[in-house]
Amino acid sequence: MNGIKSFLKTHALWLGLVAVIVPLLAHLGLQYRSLAELESTVPVARRAMMLQFLRVLNREITQHYRTNAEKVLNLEPVALAAGDYDVIVAHFSKYSFSGARRLFIGEAARSTGNSYASIRFFNPAKKRLETDSGSPDWRAAHAGAATWLAMALTDTVPKSPQLTVDERDPKHRLVVKPIIDDQSRVIGVAGMILDDWYFLNRLLPDTVAASLPKHFPDNAGEVIVSVIDRDESLIYANQQFEGKKYETGGPLPFIFTDWYLGARMKNWTEAEMARRTFVVNFSISILTSFVLLGGIILALRTASREIKLSRMKAEFVSNVSHELRTPLASIRVFGEFLKLGRVTDTSKTREYGEYIEAESRRLTQLINNILDFSKIESGQKTYRFEPEDLRPIVENTLKLLEVRLAANGFQVNFDPPDSPLPPAIIDREALTQAVINLLDNAVKYSGAAREITVRLRQSGKMILISVIDRGVGIERAEFDKIFEKFYRVSTGLVHNVKGSGLGLSIVKHVAEAHKGRVTVESAEGRGSSFTLHIPVAEIETVQDSPPPHNDAGALPRIHDRGLGA
Repeated sequence: MNGIKSFLKTHALWLGLVAVIVPLLAHLGLQYRSLAELESTVPVARRAMMLQFLRVLNREITQHYRTNAEKVLNLEPVALAAGDYDVIVAHFSKYSFSGARRLFIGEAARSTGNSYASIRFFNPAKKRLETDSGSPDWRAAHAGAATWLAMALTDTVPKSPQLTVDERDPKHRLVVKPIIDDQSRVIGVAGMILDDWYFLNRLLPDTVAASLPKHFPDNAGEVIVSVIDRDESLIYANQQFEGKKYETGGPLPFIFTDWYLGARMKNWTEAEMARRTFVVNFSISILTSFVLLGGIILALRTASREIKLSRMKAEFVSNVSHELRTPLASIRVFGEFLKLGRVTDTSKTREYGEYIEAESRRLTQLINNILDFSKIESGQKTYRFEPEDLRPIVENTLKLLEVRLAANGFQVNFDPPDSPLPPAIIDREALTQAVINLLDNAVKYSGAAREITVRLRQSGKMILISVIDRGVGIERAEFDKIFEKFYRVSTGLVHNVKGSGLGLSIVKHVAEAHKGRVTVESAEGRGSSFTLHIPVAEIETVQDSPPPHNDAGALPRIHDRGLGA
């Protein structure tokens, strides 16, 4: 019984996770089945929507041509019978139609033993009727009006005097209407030769643009409307696309009947769209269902991080204890030598004193790191910024560590700039500690190498302080992690190196407090280069009133950019 309780207590989070996953999987299974059934019906519904859209499009196009043709071709029979062409010209001028390339009338007459038919075209520029005999338009008009003119010559009464369309010549599509007198006989014909360009570039694009948002409010931009001719060549599309010319469609019903009007979706067919709908809906179901699961995973991750942090803190205490014991042991040994009077040589006394001082400084640095970290964590760390020259600060820092570095066999090369550096607004103590931490880091990870270079340079508006070692190096994957608190590189080359894991974290904080940054360049087995980027102080020029007979000089006032000085 106690074993069961212990198991439940230890694995409570995982058991809760399983208890959530099982019903979630059952719910997703039912949802999948429902959406799969819906997927099979979506293409049918989408095809019906496309067909309804194309029917509306055809109806509007047909109505446009019928309405305008009826209006333009509705000539008074009396004017034609009396040969009053001015009335016909006035009518055509009043009711012009952009979709018609040319307007014409046809007449039939009989004289002694002969009969003839004539076609006259309306000239809108000259406001008159012209014959234009022998032209392709003239021949097409004769062919389209022939049936009605034959009725006029034979006094035949037509059964249904209505608009007719003649598309025998695709380059000369005609709409004609018989002119009927009061005795219901055909006395002539009025007609128009249609303009293909107007249909493809004006009427159809405008009609499509007006109709699409009404039928497809959510994805009008995804619908492609196309027209292909009898040779299946694409002659119109409302937007560029690739693939099939259409998914659904049919021939135009009234005019341009040899053309095929079709529609499809831009990026997918109806089946693909149904699949997309299925995927989207099922994905939403998965996301919704896994919100709770995500919360549990987040809780597990948080618990794992807390355990990891606790372990890192334990390692920190162990490493700090080791770091404290080492300098204390050295101080105690050298102190005992001096106390017992075993050292009589003045140079040795001075040497032991230097060792004690160096180890004391090392101990002070470690304690300062811990105290500073505590202040940073609690948000109580403050800085005192003043304009400083960085070169003497770096030189003094190297002098402080000279004994300790020499005792460990290290050679430190200082590479100063060729010209004086501009001042920077810094906290002297904080920056000194940051440089010490970088040097301490270089010492720990130099391996068998015993050479460190400290370089001071200016790059643009930044002063760069670089600490370069030739040690074991760092993997690129570790670059961001090494600046985290308590983190220590865990590769086989350096896993035995002791340290608090706070040095680089404090360096990063100091750099950011100075409105700068710290960067690292490294490769395994080739050493590392850590660089502090500190902004150059801006210099404002305050112009004083010039004294008489003298040139006025500018007084520099230094302040740190972004620090509110």
